[in-house]
Amino acid sequence: MFFNIIQILPSFDFVISGAVASNGIGISYGRLGNNLPSPALSIELLQNMSVSRVKLYDADHEILHLLSGKNIDVAITIANDEISAIAANQHLADQWVYEHVLAHYPNTRIRFVLVGHEVFSTIGTEQDMQIARDLLPAIRRIKNTIKAKGTHNIKVATPLAMDMMSITFPPSNGSFKPEIVDLMAPLLKYINATKSYLFVDVYPYFAWFENQAMNQTSINLDYALLRSVNVTYTDPQTGLVYTNLLDQMLDSVVYAMAKLGYNDVQLAISETGWPHAGESGASPENAAEYNNNLIRKMTAVPSFGTPARPGEVIPTFIFSLYDEDQKYGPATERHWGLLNPDGSPVYHVNITGKGASD
Repeated sequence: MFFNIIQILPSFDFVISGAVASNGIGISYGRLGNNLPSPALSIELLQNMSVSRVKLYDADHEILHLLSGKNIDVAITIANDEISAIAANQHLADQWVYEHVLAHYPNTRIRFVLVGHEVFSTIGTEQDMQIARDLLPAIRRIKNTIKAKGTHNIKVATPLAMDMMSITFPPSNGSFKPEIVDLMAPLLKYINATKSYLFVDVYPYFAWFENQAMNQTSINLDYALLRSVNVTYTDPQTGLVYTNLLDQMLDSVVYAMAKLGYNDVQLAISETGWPHAGESGASPENAAEYNNNLIRKMTAVPSFGTPARPGEVIPTFIFSLYDEDQKYGPATERHWGLLNPDGSPVYHVNITGKGASD
């Protein structure tokens, strides 16, 4: 996760192996905690919740083995500190794919290899900037290995945070930060050419919280929680009407990509959610409201999409399966979990989006 202050004033299908997949919800499975259930129990809990996708922040062999034969699509991650070495050496890329993908695939339904995590968020040092420059070459090498093995239904991508944006309001003014434009343009070109996705970590909670912290009231809580009935915003340039902050944030990315000449790059949400404890606005009630509204929106058939991309299916992962008590930062950082350490729900969430939900 990464803070981003959203500036606010006083039909695509998800295709896998030639078939259209359901727009089911995924969950991010982070493990920065000292009191978490075992991987075996965690996979069992994911199955009990009817989760259709899981995102891992590594490529742990035990977990990938436990996911073998399960009806769950999997996203695995290459760590930031591995990127430069892979970018410089095809043999290392081959080795990574052999050990972490081919050793488990296809019995484990690996569908995404995510290279790095929010790489463009930390480019203040030369080392960080080098990793950012090496990101696309690393993605290319990993994809080359996967393709060379005749595997065509694994997408290679990278998750980026909303702090990649310099302008987000109104959505039609969306623009990437000038310092990363030279990195974003070739990345988007490659993503588009390989029919992959731009993965985005997008948190309406942080936008709302920062807005409140600055003693502004321009972001209505209902609008941030995806439950607005009477609160809307009309983009003055496009005339598009927004009923929630999530759509507004996503479309700012859509327009930023269009400004670089990429109108068709598909979006996916690698992280989103709402904290249930910590700072202002973090409560079980608000977390349940946001996540259940999110699930209903993203699992709707036909898909809602966003105002700029009506009907588009947006693969989505909720953050996160558990609270992670070893994460740094404000208390909120440690309270995003759907489940308690004993596996019981922190609050009710209906992952399938079907039937009654709170």
